[in-house]
Amino acid sequence: MALSRLVALRLRAGHAGVQTRQKLQSTGKCLLQCLPSPYNQVFRNSSSLSNVPSPGGAAYGIFVAIATLGGGVYVCRTLHRDKSRFHDRLSTINSIRESIEQVEFREADTDKQEKQRGEAVLPSHVPFLLIGGGTASFAAARSIRAKDPGAKVLIVSDESDPPYMRPPLSKELWFSDDPYVTETLRFKQWNGKERSIFFQPPSFYVAPEELMSTEHGGVSVLTGKKVVHLDVRENKAKLDDGSHISYEKCLIATGGTPRSLPAIERASEDVKLRTTLFRRISDFRSLERLSSKVGSITIIGGGFLGSELACALGRRAQRSNLEVIQMFPESGNMGKVLPEYLSHWTTEKVKREGVNVISDAVVKSVSYKNGKLHISLKDGRQVETDHVVAAVGLEPNTELAKSAGLELDGDFGGYRVNAELQARNNVWVAGDAACFYDIKLGRRRVEHHDHAVVSGRLAGENMTGAAKPYWHQSMFWSDLGPDVGYEAIGIVDSALPTVGVFAKATEKDTPKRAAEESGTGIRSETDYEGVVQLASDSSTVTPSLPSPAQQGDSYGKGVVFYLRDNVVVGVVLWNIFNRMPIARKVRILGYHKTVGSD
Repeated sequence: MALSRLVALRLRAGHAGVQTRQKLQSTGKCLLQCLPSPYNQVFRNSSSLSNVPSPGGAAYGIFVAIATLGGGVYVCRTLHRDKSRFHDRLSTINSIRESIEQVEFREADTDKQEKQRGEAVLPSHVPFLLIGGGTASFAAARSIRAKDPGAKVLIVSDESDPPYMRPPLSKELWFSDDPYVTETLRFKQWNGKERSIFFQPPSFYVAPEELMSTEHGGVSVLTGKKVVHLDVRENKAKLDDGSHISYEKCLIATGGTPRSLPAIERASEDVKLRTTLFRRISDFRSLERLSSKVGSITIIGGGFLGSELACALGRRAQRSNLEVIQMFPESGNMGKVLPEYLSHWTTEKVKREGVNVISDAVVKSVSYKNGKLHISLKDGRQVETDHVVAAVGLEPNTELAKSAGLELDGDFGGYRVNAELQARNNVWVAGDAACFYDIKLGRRRVEHHDHAVVSGRLAGENMTGAAKPYWHQSMFWSDLGPDVGYEAIGIVDSALPTVGVFAKATEKDTPKRAAEESGTGIRSETDYEGVVQLASDSSTVTPSLPSPAQQGDSYGKGVVFYLRDNVVVGVVLWNIFNRMPIARKVRILGYHKTVGSD
C-alpha cells in the first residue's frame, strides 16, 4: 500500500514537471517574440541612439534592454534547471517502475516456489491409502478412524468434489423446490429434514499437505487426481501427474463407469454430445439444466436408475412442456428384478407420472438429423428426441488390475476378493468394483449404495486388523417418487421363482410417510443398526405379513420372496418400510419353500 502511494506521488510530481516546463516554454516565447508594442518600439529605437530625443530617453532605453536581456537569461536558466529536474523525476519514476516490476516478479516467483513446495510436501507416504472418492472410501475412512483414532488416511479421487451420496442424484434432488439446488446440492428427505449431498463439509477434512504433520491424524481428500499404477510388492501408487505415494494399507474403491449402448458408441459426435451417461454431480447439473431448455428427453433403460429418473422428470414435465420418454428391452419397468405382474403394475405407475413408456424396445441405431436425435428400434419403430440419457448399467473400473497383478472375475466382473474383501496382502477392495465371496450366497458383485457402505466399513475394519468375513447382507432400495418404493435384500432376480403376498395400501404406505414416522432419511445399513439391535433383543418381535391380495386388487403393498432350490435367497418389501431386520432374519435363516411359487 505504501509503495502504491509513493508511486502515485511520483507520477503526480512528474506530471506537474511536464506542465511547468510547457508553461515556461510558452512564457519564454511570449517574452522573446510577442512583446507588447511599446516595448517593441523602445527595443527597436535602441539600435540607434542618435534618434533618442534626450539623454533621459537614452538611459531609459538602455535600462529596458538590460532588463530584457536579464529576463531572457533568467528564462533560459529556469528552463535548463526545469529540464534537469524533469529528467531527474523521469529517472526516479523509471526506477520506481523497475522496482515494482522486480517486486512483482519476486512475488510471482515466490508464489511459484510456494506452489512447487506445496506440491512437493504432499505426503510421499501414508499409512492408509484409499483409491477412489465415493461412498465405499468414505465408509472405510470412517471405520479406520473409529478403530484407530490417530490414523492418517488419504483418499485419492479423480472427481473435483469430496465424497458424496449418489442416490439423491436420481431421487430427492429432483423434487426440491429450491431454484438453486444445482449449486447448493441440499435437499429435503422424504421425512422433511434437509441435508447436504456431501457426507461431511470441507472443514472435516485435513489438507493433504498437512496430513502427516497433524498430531491426531485425520482424513484428507486429494481431488482431481487418479492412481494409474499400483505396485503391490513395493506398496507404492503412481498418480496421473507422475508423483508417487507409498502406503502401508491400501483400499481400491474405484466404483464403476456407466455403460453406453453399442448404437451410441458407433454413432456420430453429434449424437454423443447429446447423450448423458448419468453418474456424477456434473451429470445431474447438466440434465437439470437441459430439462428446462429442450423439448424432449429419452431415457434408455428400465432398471433402478432409469425408472427413478423417468419418474422424476415426468413429475417435472407435468408443470412444463417437456416430453419424457422411457424405453427398455424388457416388457415392464424393472423387469430384471420384479416378477412380471409387479413389473407391469410399476409400468402403469410410471405412465401415470407423465412418462411415455416404450417397452420391448431394442435400440438399433441413433442418428442426428435436422436438429433432432432419431432413434431406430429393431422392430422398425422410430423415436425423435432432443437428448438421450443412457441408464443401462455400470462397468466396474478395473484399470489397476494389470499393474497390480490382481485377479478379475470372468462371470461378474470386478476385482476378485475373498470373504474378508482382501485381494492381496495389504490390498482390499470394496464397493461396486469388488467381486466378493458371500459365505451364504456364494460369489457376488453388488452395485448399490448400502453395499458400498457395508463393504467399505468392513474393509476399513479389516485394514486395522479385524479379519472379519462379509456375512452381513446389505440392503438396497428404490423410490419411484415419494409415493411408491421398495426395499430389498439378498438375490432378487425375476428369473427366479417367487412367492408374493399383497394387500391394499393405505395412505401411510409410502416412502414419504414412512420416513416422516420413523425419522430416517437416506436408507442404508447404518440407519438400521439400532432397529436390528432392537429386533435382536426383543422377544416380542415376530414377522407380520399382510393378507394375500384378492384377484384384481392392486399391488399396493406386499412381500415378495425369491427362491433358489426351494430356499429363500431374496426378499422385496413393496411399500413396506422399516421392516428390513425381519426380512433379514427370514433370508439368513434360509426358509424353505412352503407354498407354491408364482
